[in-house]
Amino acid sequence: MDNKKSISLFKIVRSFNQFIGLYVREIKNTFRNPAVIVLSIVQPLLWIVFFGSSFAFAPLEFLQDFFHTDNYIAFLLAGQLSTSMLFVGMFSSLSLIQDKKSGYVRRIMVSPTRNYIIFLSKVFGATSRGMLQVPIVFLGVIILGVQIPDAYGIIMFMISLLLLSLGLSSIYLILTMTSSDWQIPTVISNFINLPLMFASTALFPNDNFPPWMLFISNLNPVSFSSSFGREIIISGNLSGVNWIYFYYLLIFAGIMTLTGLVVANKTLKID
Repeated sequence: MDNKKSISLFKIVRSFNQFIGLYVREIKNTFRNPAVIVLSIVQPLLWIVFFGSSFAFAPLEFLQDFFHTDNYIAFLLAGQLSTSMLFVGMFSSLSLIQDKKSGYVRRIMVSPTRNYIIFLSKVFGATSRGMLQVPIVFLGVIILGVQIPDAYGIIMFMISLLLLSLGLSSIYLILTMTSSDWQIPTVISNFINLPLMFASTALFPNDNFPPWMLFISNLNPVSFSSSFGREIIISGNLSGVNWIYFYYLLIFAGIMTLTGLVVANKTLKID
């Protein structure tokens, strides 16, 4: 019995070390190209500055009635950070295809490393890259007059973004697991990202959406992340927050990640 426990513990420790090694590689690859980091941070800030300023001179009564706040940038902030996670997912799948073409995945797969560890390292690597922009964006919007919520609110909002990124990155990797064509993620991105962004509460409330668009919005994880973060930002804390949004994201991330693990074990093969 003790031998079985020792063997099981050894396998767990080995798998964990393998994951850490692959995950660290993903992070190192991110910092090898500082331009990508700068652009990934600047892009959401530009969205917030230019798109958010489109309502700069709107009547306060309109803003309060339509957006439930007198600062549209405060409304937009959670939505923009949530939609940024859509593109994080795309980059995770591009990274996998690049590693396939370079032969790196082949070298890993002939080692004792399991397929699900490769999948998890890609998912968490992509999520970590996406989360880099969050504190910088928060600092940027302070200059634009947005009141930042308390520490607990920020932490819970960041966790919700992490869950969203885990789920979306898993979806993209599932769709591109068996492909070595870099055009596949790009086509999928164009097909999925824009509908998910506009058929959500990221940019506008969904009160006036047509029924078919409202149906998509009510199932769209971007809507849940946007609404959860927005309630925190506008109220300044966690009081009165609808936790259904958070639980939905938790279930979404769990289902997509588990699905990705199963698909990785079955479809990720040596080319």
